[in-house]
Amino acid sequence: MSDRLLKINAYTTFDLLEAEAVGHEFEESAYGVLNVTAPRENPEHVTLELELDNTELDLLPAHAERVRMSATEARTLASELEKYAGRVEEAAGSN
Repeated sequence: MSDRLLKINAYTTFDLLEAEAVGHEFEESAYGVLNVTAPRENPEHVTLELELDNTELDLLPAHAERVRMSATEARTLASELEKYAGRVEEAAGSN
């Protein structure tokens, strides 16, 4: 990815995922980076970051999305991810 905005290293959560950007009049697909972090010292929040490879996008400029969550919000998200991952695994097992 050229013009990368997020710092990507060996500790990045996911450095290559299939992603989409969807708007009212467009939809684009690209590989993306998804990362979860918290400050090293005195963390007060969890940060979720997403950046799509801008070399694969025609309509969007280089950008990254960032969401800051409390520990409770991060646990709620983790619980939802676990629930839906279970549904996907269950459906895959029934095929």
